[in-house]
Parts: sequence; C-alpha cells; structure tokens
Amino acid sequence: MTDTPRVSLWERIEPLLSQVSKPSRYLDHEYGTDWRQEASYRAVLIYPDTYEIGQANQGLTILYHDLNATPEVSCERSYLPWPDLSDLMREKGIPLFSLEGCAPVASFDLVGITLPHELCYTNVLETLDLAGIPLHAAERGEGDPIVVGGGPCSYNPEPLAPFFDVFSIGEGEEALPELACLLRRLRDEGATRAQTLAAVARLDGFYVPSLYRIGAHGEALPDAPGAPAQIVKRVVADFESSTPNAQRIVPYAEVAHDRYAVEVLRGCARGCRFCQAGMVYRPVRERSADQIVGAVAEGLACTGFDEVSLTSLSTTDHSQLPEVLRRLNRRLEGTGMNVSIPSQRVDAFGIEMALLVAGRKKGGLTLAPEAGTQRLRDVINKGITEDNIMNAVRSGVEAGWRHIKLYFMCGLPTETDEDVRGIGELVDRIGRAAAEVLPPNQRKAVRIAVSCAVFVPKPDTPFQWCGQLTRDEVEHRQEVLRQAMPRRGVTLSWHDSAPSLVEAAMARGSRNLAPVIEAAWRAGQRFDAWTEHFSIDRWLEAAEKCGVDLGAIASAELPLDEPLPWDHISAGVSRAYLEREWERALAGQTTPDCTFASCTGCGVCPALGVANDVKGVRRG
Repeated sequence: MTDTPRVSLWERIEPLLSQVSKPSRYLDHEYGTDWRQEASYRAVLIYPDTYEIGQANQGLTILYHDLNATPEVSCERSYLPWPDLSDLMREKGIPLFSLEGCAPVASFDLVGITLPHELCYTNVLETLDLAGIPLHAAERGEGDPIVVGGGPCSYNPEPLAPFFDVFSIGEGEEALPELACLLRRLRDEGATRAQTLAAVARLDGFYVPSLYRIGAHGEALPDAPGAPAQIVKRVVADFESSTPNAQRIVPYAEVAHDRYAVEVLRGCARGCRFCQAGMVYRPVRERSADQIVGAVAEGLACTGFDEVSLTSLSTTDHSQLPEVLRRLNRRLEGTGMNVSIPSQRVDAFGIEMALLVAGRKKGGLTLAPEAGTQRLRDVINKGITEDNIMNAVRSGVEAGWRHIKLYFMCGLPTETDEDVRGIGELVDRIGRAAAEVLPPNQRKAVRIAVSCAVFVPKPDTPFQWCGQLTRDEVEHRQEVLRQAMPRRGVTLSWHDSAPSLVEAAMARGSRNLAPVIEAAWRAGQRFDAWTEHFSIDRWLEAAEKCGVDLGAIASAELPLDEPLPWDHISAGVSRAYLEREWERALAGQTTPDCTFASCTGCGVCPALGVANDVKGVRRG
C-alpha cells in the first residue's frame, strides 16, 4: 500500500470531523500500534461499535497483536462510526476505513468482525454496507475480501450465517494467524473463492455456512464434501505461552475500562447454569504469579496507565491471587498506581483479599448474588450461601468500600414472585450487615446500587432448553421487585424487557432470523445496545414482514430430544452433561467446581485434549 490512497481518503474524511461528536474516535497514529505497511497479506479487525467500546475489547487486542506478529501479515483496526459520521460518509460517498492506514475496509484481503453480543447484529450489516462489501456472502465476487466472524456469538452463528463467509469457533490466538497464512497461500496460488472456502472448511475450528443446508428444526447439516458434521472450538492449550501484554495501544481519548488490563486466567468451572461464558471458555488455565507480576510492571511502564485490572471470568478464583496482590502492592507502593479486580466472588472475597485490593482508589465493591433466595441460587448452581455474601460485604466495608454494587437476574427458571421479593429482603440484610461494622456516624455513607437483568437463555448452557419469560411477565416481576426494595440508601435499575426479548430470540434462533435482521437494519435499526437507538416496534414489524414471531422463539420450551440450531458447533461440553445439569437444576441439586473438587464429567478435557491448569491450591 502506498501513501497516496491514504492521503486521498483522509483528505476527504478530515473536514467532516469538525461536524461530528468525539472526533478523536477517528484519529490514527496512537502510541503502540504495530502494523506493517509493507506486508503482502492485509487483514482488518472490526469491532461493530464505537471506538471507545471496541478499543477496550481484550479479545480483539490479542488477535491484533498475534496477526501482526505473523510473517507477511499486516493487521489494522476499524470501528463503526457513530451515526453522525456514518450519515455524512454515505452522503459524501466515503467508505468505512481502517484506523492505522486510513485504507478502505473493502480493500483488505481478510475482514474480521467480532460478535460480542446479539444486539450488535444490525451493526454488522451497517459495517458491511458502509464498507461497500456485499451484505450476503453468496453475492461476493473474487475481488471481495473474505469476511470472518468470531467471538461469543459464534457459538450460534446461524442468524448471521448468510452474511459471513467463515466463522472462527473458539480461541483465535493460534487459529486466526493460521487462517491468514492459508488464505494468503491460496490467493497466491490463484485459487477461486469457492476453492478457498472449501479449503477453510477442512481447517480445524472454522465453519463455512455456505457448505451447509438447514434441517427441519433449524439445524445445519453438511451439504458439501469435506464439510464436517460438527465444528469443535479451537483452544490455546499452553495459555502461559500466549502474550499477557497484548494491550499496547494508548488511546487519545477515554475508553470504556480505561486502564491497563492483564488476563490472569481463562475459563471458569464454577458451573453457573445460566452462564454461557462459563461453559464455552473451559477448561480453566491460569497464568503464573511471576508472569502476571512481570506483565503488570511492563504494561504500566510502557503505556502510562495508573491502574491495572486483573481480568478473567472469576479473578478471585486464581489460586495464586493473594501472592500476586501482595507482590504488586509492594512493587507499586508510592507510585500512585493501583490494582483493581473487576468483580469479586463472594465466597473467595474474605478480609485478606479485601485488604489486598484496597488501594487509594476504591470504586464499587461489586458482587453478583444473582438470586434473592438460597433455593434459586441452588437451581442456578451459583454455589454461594447468604453467609458468604454477608462475610464479603463486611470484609469490603471494613477495608474501606462504601459503595456496593449488586447484580441480580429476574426470570430465572423456576423463579416465583417470592424469589423476586427475596432480592429486596436480601438487599435489606446486606445494608444492615454493612452498617454493623461501621461507627454510627459513618453508616449513612454506605450506598447500595442494585441492578437486575432479565434472564436470557443462551446456547451451550443447561438452560438452553428453557424459554424466557414473556414481556408482560417480566414487567410484572420488575414491579414486584420495585415494591420489595428498601427505600433508603438503595438505588435500583433494571433491564428493559424489549431488548432482552430480541437478545433471546437471536441467541436461540436459526438461519430464518437473517431476513429479520436485514429487515430491521433496512428500517433504520443500528446501535441496538444503545437505549436511544433501540426500537422494539421496528424489530417486531420486521419480524412480522418475514413471518417470524420473535416472542415465540424467545419463550419456547425446547424438547430435550430435538436437534438445536447450534448443534453443529461444539464448545467441548457434552450435550449429555448439559441435559444432566438441567435435570439437576429442576431438582435443586448443585454441582461442584471441578478445580476445587473432582471431575464432574462435562467432557471438555477429553474432547479438546486440554486439561485444567491451576498453578497453586484453590481455596473453596
């Protein structure tokens, strides 16, 4: 790529920046970029939301680093412009561009789009259209890029299948560079697009939707030679061999989670039955204390952040975390820098842990009981008791926290109004427990923020067969919750039932939802995760035009003996295990974490040939 196209495109974009909000979203040359302009194969990774949301995404950061570390491959980034700039770009005929080189996205060999959640689906179409790439994979020609999707939503890719050439299933650190090298070789050999996609389908961990037909229950069935009946996710066996310091770009403006982040472990075996991430990211793999401490010191030194977050699905489960925190506290003492943990497991968050993470900047003490009664916590296999919750609260308040954030869900399987009222009663007891450890003149300083999400059944969980509550019933239970909540010192927020309905339908749907997504986008839907842009009326109208009932898909109770639209995608957890966990949920029986106890038979380790890797002794 020469400088001429860049200058030409940038000269058209720059005058528009004075007319839009947050123009720093679109500036290049941030400190820490490592793309190579002269590479023979060019990839661009896109987060289908604004820069400040996408730049904070750790998965995309890791893939950006690993692709740029691959010989002859150059990787750039792109994000979806906010509607003010998107509209101006369409008016002026300016295509979506990469950040580093300001090159048209359609000019790249590989376009990778991450799929972080179901409410980004209209943004995916907005991204492709703004880039000038044909929406449907079947309409793309030999000169168009290969469009690859990946991320959490790839475990049920069917609603988006017609818009992608390929889906990457599982962890991409090794898989995506391997794919880029294969695509570069095939391009240089003169392979056709059809030949290329057939070759990709034979690569472990990649799903090519065009090679499958759809069965009676929405299941994808192989329809071409070499297309596997099931695509098993890729996984990084030696987690410690992956880079802990992929986050090297320093943004010009404040982004979400504006701090340095080190992923300290991957996977979670707690077995919460509603949690897709806890199922699909198995097995558990920890970084050593030495690697974590070294990565934190190096990252803070080269980026200038004054805070580091030790990230994972459940950081307080790390077997060496107390040692890590003690060493970091010693190393960072007097520097003005501090360590944060994004959320705290209430049964692992004792007085010692509270004191270790209590730095000069204390945000909210974040705990997720999820349910208000022990009966329901057992149904969802949360694995905590009220004593655990109260001990965590007392420990946090004694260590200096005065703001407590509590996360719950409504609409969980078997939930009753009594369980919902139990949330308010539990919050009241938490407030009393916090006050007990403070002198009378400080008790009013404690503030509790309660957030209640709507349960969304997700693929690859024991609750995948369970329907979501109807919107009317969700709103009834939210009113029960509101009435039950303490009035003093507590703020309550809850998720709107309408976006949750769309999320559930997309999570559980088959390929017949693709026309609905397209119709909603053509009607004006984009940025559905942003409250001011979401319109349930447009979604329902789009679904009706396509002959689809979103509410029926979201609330359907699925038979255990029927195929599911995502059966051809395997995260390694066996269907028999998920069925057994669903039955145990209905019986109120809990299942232990295999990293604290013995194997529970989920099937991941034998299916993937990768075992849990725990560096020390876990504390239950």
